Amino acid sequence: MNINEYQQLLEDKVHTDASFPYNTYLCTIPLDFSCVPIHWHDEIELIIIKKGQGFVHVDLVEYPVYAGDIVFVLPGKLHSIEEAVGHHMEYENILFRKELLLAPNDDLCANAFLMPLFRETIHTDCYIHSSLSYYEEIRDVIRSIDQICSSRPTGYQLAVKSRLFQLFFIIISNLNKNTSHHSETKKLDKIKIVVKYVAEHYNEPITLSQMAKLCYYSDSHFMKFFKLQMKESFISYLNNYRLTIAARMLTSTPLSILEIANHVGFNNLSYFNRLFKKRYGITPKQMR
Repeated sequence: MNINEYQQLLEDKVHTDASFPYNTYLCTIPLDFSCVPIHWHDEIELIIIKKGQGFVHVDLVEYPVYAGDIVFVLPGKLHSIEEAVGHHMEYENILFRKELLLAPNDDLCANAFLMPLFRETIHTDCYIHSSLSYYEEIRDVIRSIDQICSSRPTGYQLAVKSRLFQLFFIIISNLNKNTSHHSETKKLDKIKIVVKYVAEHYNEPITLSQMAKLCYYSDSHFMKFFKLQMKESFISYLNNYRLTIAARMLTSTPLSILEIANHVGFNNLSYFNRLFKKRYGITPKQMR
């Protein structure tokens, strides 16, 4: 189970067919997830904070978020979501593929505006909050989309698509003109390699040396690099990823605690129980 499969465990998630690759759903941390671990995907994602407060990380930058804030995540961006200590956080997720807005042939809108944004040759704010001059416009477009998707009149897809174009008009007309830094891009690419590998192989034995080789680093350099970028050791990150999946499985599957521990990569039940209680403050049995 990779991070996308993990997210799909939401029982009430609304899926759309491939002909209209757009969906939206509500989620609460920690009720639906204990957190959403760092990951990346090809969809564009909007995270709209409805209640509470927490943190969203985008490309390893931390943004404290509160009710009303919006986080705009472009394809390929590393991101994660977690609650602030002592706070539940409810948020809306909007996910859609960029192909929804791209014409198949040579197209001015795609070539001049959308593709440069997706390729990061031009940049925009990813953290959209009430202090920004265009915040109200973005918020109103999202509200309009939500209302349309709630009632789904005939041809609602046309209305959603038109408002997504309006959303990108607002974003692109308020662009940050700074160019990207090549060294930062290289660092993020290395982290993506590690994140992807863990998401696909977390239930298998994974060593620090394996990850170092994937990044073409020595073991010692990889250890320093990973901790500097992620603010935790690789072993801590791997264990926390596995524990996050385990926590969700405890409340959504009939598997035994031993089966879950084995599934997520822990072959020592007492070690799993100890790490689990240290992270969540309760035992796996109590969480279930």
